[in-house]
Amino acid sequence: MSGIYIHIPFCKKACHYCDFHFSTSLKYADEMVDAICREINMKKDRISGQVGSIYFGGGTPSILSQAALQKIFDAINHTFSVDANAEITIETNPDDLTAQKLKELKQLPVNRFSVGIQSFYDEDLIWMNRAHQAQEAEDCIRRSQDAGFENLTLDLIYGYPLLTDQKWLNNIQKAIELEVPHISAYALTVEPRTALANAIKSKKQTPVSDNQSAAQFVILMDKLINAGFEHYEISNFARPNHYAVHNTNYWKGVDYIGIGPSAHGFNGQNRYMNPANNALYIETLGHNKLPEIVEELNLNDRFNEYIMTSLRTMWGTDLQKINTDFGKDFLAETKHNLKNFEDKDWLVIDGDKICLSQNGKLFADHIASELFIVGDE
Repeated sequence: MSGIYIHIPFCKKACHYCDFHFSTSLKYADEMVDAICREINMKKDRISGQVGSIYFGGGTPSILSQAALQKIFDAINHTFSVDANAEITIETNPDDLTAQKLKELKQLPVNRFSVGIQSFYDEDLIWMNRAHQAQEAEDCIRRSQDAGFENLTLDLIYGYPLLTDQKWLNNIQKAIELEVPHISAYALTVEPRTALANAIKSKKQTPVSDNQSAAQFVILMDKLINAGFEHYEISNFARPNHYAVHNTNYWKGVDYIGIGPSAHGFNGQNRYMNPANNALYIETLGHNKLPEIVEELNLNDRFNEYIMTSLRTMWGTDLQKINTDFGKDFLAETKHNLKNFEDKDWLVIDGDKICLSQNGKLFADHIASELFIVGDE
């Protein structure tokens, strides 16, 4: 079943490391919601079957009012057929998940929260310029669970200068103790045009260490696997049968539509991208035109996309699928490129299935790039 991604481009504060598209002003929030609903209606022919997942990302979608979110749900339900068991996720920040907000969210179809914890240490949250405090992070999880929201995932960040290995272990242990079924953890990356990048460039902040990130990634894997989590994607860990449906579909190449400024969609052949510009997005849809740009993917592009996404997962890359979907030449080239890793403990090859070993997960992007096919289609 297809998915719907909805980008809500508003946040209370700008985190120093973040390069996602958002605004800290809610001045045009009503116009944005109207434009989002219009785009949903204009894409009614993009999904022929049922919708299996809906994901509100951002930005911080939980910053919107109950009425605004309900308006978007009404547009979705009017336009598409949503499966009764669809996974419906909303990204939230701890400071938004008050008792009143949880009561409001309970009135909506939302059945999964993705909570941006990042750290359980106040000094780290201040360094990141997060809007919440450490105690709020813990309290909001317990409050959500008490309200009946048990399908939760937490975001954590590692690899930044303030994070010692002991603090990182403590963060992981705290997440385990909160009994959430899913944890996402990301190495801090320094993106251009962020406050963090400027601070490092001006020597006001310590550069990020690749060695620290790698060491803390190993700690993460060991700790969560020993606690009973499955490492089903490079950055994602879940209790058995608690994989994120929406994100898993991304990695498996399932079709989805993207709604909202900066959102992307994929139909198996081409990618559709909306501009990361709130005013342009609202204005274009106000003229009943879709603001998207179409990126036509050739066979090489689609093959490389499959390699990049499948290799990151515990299900791995399927040589038989390569033969069926891309042809014998792609299969032969892949088998040839695999020889580069024969003497390295980076891959586990079992028949037609290729997976990253635990050591290989440290080099996932490099391994994928070595398996890419470049040149003319």
